[in-house]
Amino acid sequence: MLRIGSTVLKHGIVLGPMAGVADSAFRTVCARMGAEYAVTEMISAKAVYYGDKKTLEIADIRGSEIPTAVQLFGSDPKIMAFAAGKAVSGEITGGILPSAVDINCGCPVKKIVSNGEGSALMKNPELIGEIVDAVGREIRSYSDIPVTVKIRAGWDENSINAPEVARICEQAGAAAVTVHGRTREQMYSGRASLDVIGDVKKAVSIPVIGNGDIFSAKDAVRMIAETGCDGIMVARGSLGNPFIFSEISSNMEGKNFSTPSPDEIISKAKEHLSLAISEKGEKTAMLQARKHLSWYIKGMRGSASARDAINRSESFEDVVMILDNFISEKQ
Repeated sequence: MLRIGSTVLKHGIVLGPMAGVADSAFRTVCARMGAEYAVTEMISAKAVYYGDKKTLEIADIRGSEIPTAVQLFGSDPKIMAFAAGKAVSGEITGGILPSAVDINCGCPVKKIVSNGEGSALMKNPELIGEIVDAVGREIRSYSDIPVTVKIRAGWDENSINAPEVARICEQAGAAAVTVHGRTREQMYSGRASLDVIGDVKKAVSIPVIGNGDIFSAKDAVRMIAETGCDGIMVARGSLGNPFIFSEISSNMEGKNFSTPSPDEIISKAKEHLSLAISEKGEKTAMLQARKHLSWYIKGMRGSASARDAINRSESFEDVVMILDNFISEKQ
């Protein structure tokens, strides 16, 4: 069981905040497959401050089928607090209150790090504490919605400081911390360190969510067993495979899990695209969903030609026909 503020998760299975991926449609698909909690795509606090329309669309969590946290990134405590206030008042979330405000101290992307944001904050633990404190104080003027933080193992192999940062977050009022077991220098290469996640768990009394290299139920069970973490966050392992959430929850409940058939995979892809269209309109959804559709069919025989056809298609009907023809060849 994982408790984040007043939210209680039976298994602690969380969908990670992947930029350009974890939109409302994808969160809904994953929720229906067993994800218990989700975090939005990361949202620029500065963009909220200046009222950027596109950013406000990302923050909208109407229609969310599971508890959903809004993730903010930035390095100015005052601006981060301002954006958090807009989130917990419902002003930027479509009138729906988030389950938490999550602070991003883990994004390794160059354009984020070059501004001193994301995982660059791992080099300045004191500033992280100031941000958590400022955000928490602002939120408390509205509600008791908790603050959570997502961090990395450290900046590089010579500065592994996740346990120290986690302690600072706890002292500043964070209700939980998620740890990606890689440094910023590693990006997504190599292996995530379970030892670092375990060290964070030993360092704090708040819940710890482990993140990194979870591509199967076996990976999830191993992470929990070796680190003692309270929950797990699945990110890249869910790309084209929302079934992973059902696999993990089935394993935790001692139930059998059957690998999805090609028919089931294609059916889920269609459901995903249909949800995206209902939320964003056909033109926008078709452009944004192409990568998802490619992930669904990746590894299947003939997927390369099907992917090319999908990337040229312009309507839902075209994609359905391509997918139906693709799957008929498997029978």
